[in-house]
Amino acid sequence: MPLSTSRKAQIVLLLLLAVLLLGGFLATSLVSYYASRDSIRAQIVNTELPLTSDNIYSEIQKDLIRPTQIASMMSRDTFLRDWALAGETDSEPMIRYLREIREHYGTFTSFFISERSRTYYQAKGVLKQISESEPRDAWYFRVRGMTEPYEINVDPDMANDDRLTFFINFKVSDYQGEFIGVTGVGLTVDAVVKLVDDYQRRYDRNIYFTDRHGRLVLTGAEGGPQGARRGQALSEIPALAPLQAKLPQPKSGDFSYEEQDRGHFLNVRYIPELDWYLFVDKHEEGALAGIRHSLQLNLLICALISALVLFLVYLATRRYQQHIVALATTDALTGLPNRRGFDLLANQALQEAQRAQSPLSALMIDLDHFKRLNDTHGHLAGDQVLHGFAEQLQGRLRQSDIICRWGGEEFILLLKDTDLATARQLAEKIRQQIEQAVFAFSGAELRITCSIGLAERHGEDSLERLIARADRALYRAKQSGRNRSCEESLA
Repeated sequence: MPLSTSRKAQIVLLLLLAVLLLGGFLATSLVSYYASRDSIRAQIVNTELPLTSDNIYSEIQKDLIRPTQIASMMSRDTFLRDWALAGETDSEPMIRYLREIREHYGTFTSFFISERSRTYYQAKGVLKQISESEPRDAWYFRVRGMTEPYEINVDPDMANDDRLTFFINFKVSDYQGEFIGVTGVGLTVDAVVKLVDDYQRRYDRNIYFTDRHGRLVLTGAEGGPQGARRGQALSEIPALAPLQAKLPQPKSGDFSYEEQDRGHFLNVRYIPELDWYLFVDKHEEGALAGIRHSLQLNLLICALISALVLFLVYLATRRYQQHIVALATTDALTGLPNRRGFDLLANQALQEAQRAQSPLSALMIDLDHFKRLNDTHGHLAGDQVLHGFAEQLQGRLRQSDIICRWGGEEFILLLKDTDLATARQLAEKIRQQIEQAVFAFSGAELRITCSIGLAERHGEDSLERLIARADRALYRAKQSGRNRSCEESLA
């Protein structure tokens, strides 16, 4: 197999292995990521948000609904009703009662408005007389005309420098069910906003409230979804508009929406005591940050492992290729280059000689009567002689010279920077050395001679022509009686 083809095959193998490794690791990591993501999403929807909603509802019952219960208790309080029915002759008992409510229960304000006298009683004293012509008193007449027993609304508190206040307004009736006034308590908006902010910090969620028409009635200090403010409808918020289109009015349940490619999950819960809807909103970014980091880490580890595996495979295939090349270019018996290996080395030597205009000589060597030695002592003996002969030759040559087993008992030497005269001297030394050498095998001393043909490159000689002339010279040496060296001049 040519080296270029082998190199291409190695690259194809490495690319295929890289695709398989990276594809397998990527597929495994992504399957794990998406399974974890779906599990986290299911946990958010089925566990976290409902649990948060329950906790917040419990907090609301304690912090927001408690004032509603206080106002409800006040509307049924016999002292308040008896005092109003008795003609309101002395305002001090009522003022003291309202002050006690405020201080004992920690409300921002407490009040009672009498239907008979239209007097506004407050914990600090009599505030004013209400009138249908006064716009700021419209809330009283609205409550009076309601069928529901109470309402929650946000208004400035005239008794406290017009601070924005959540009022729980309860209708008060006498023992026959006739309307006799309105009572209740108030909480500052700032206090409730802090309460919502506390919920959001505690549960890492966005929490807001809407009325039954989807209009924001309470948010944290930084606003509701996408910074929306109280009084804004959900349909006016771009991310929530599609959800609002499907859900014209809020209702309890689990929902989702997209905002800037981030998934959001909603748990909506109706709070009948307030006639509000509680929205618990969580985006998945924070929840998925951990598994996304794990995915990135897994992909990095997979890439490093893949790179290490590919590097080891590259080393293994390179070593295997070198071994294959060595097998393809080396004679197994003598360890010398074979014809294929010789061609690679000789062509390079020829190009160097042509560029440098330096001499280049070839010696073709044949062991005399080698078949007779094989027939007499066996092929193992012949192999031993070939191996010993190769060692003898290597001991006589320079590192730059090229030696190869040409085939059977024939060898060829290519001598760089060597003219014919020098090659003749080397050939004669080799011939004499082999003639005198003894090769031991199974207790026997084997001897052999060799015939050598010499040729020097001339002009634009190709490698084939040079070897052909050396081969003809070898033929002359064998024809002349063997155990000698002959030269072949330029034909």
